[in-house]
Amino acid sequence: MSLPASLFDPHRVLLDANLGSKKRLLEALAKLFSNDESEQNEIFEKLLERERLGSTGLGHAVALPHARIESLAQPCAAFIRLAEAVDFDSPDGDRVKLVVALLVPQEATDEHLKLLAGIATIFNQESLRQELSGAETPEAVLQLLTG
Repeated sequence: MSLPASLFDPHRVLLDANLGSKKRLLEALAKLFSNDESEQNEIFEKLLERERLGSTGLGHAVALPHARIESLAQPCAAFIRLAEAVDFDSPDGDRVKLVVALLVPQEATDEHLKLLAGIATIFNQESLRQELSGAETPEAVLQLLTG
């Protein structure tokens, strides 16, 4: 299984980032997704709001922060590989090193759930996690995620 290529853009892939905390990670994701400071703040607040409901850590050092954004026309995703793992309150207690974030339009409930399930399924594969940990370029990451 792979993810739709339309979700990703190489400019929304950050490799070996030194972010240090969950909050700084969410801030970096908001920056990857946004075109301006106002949009960045809205995305950060929505991601943070979702985390307050419960951690989006999946286990296996993977997190899947996600949010619905009213002004968004199409779903989009970003990927960050951290240089040093951060605490994410994951169910298995593992610190997070691989992060895929998903933003969807406010009304895209079914699509949102299908995309989340698809992402969770592919990140359950140890071989993919290992390949992503070693990928050297954003394009290599996107090839692994989208096939």
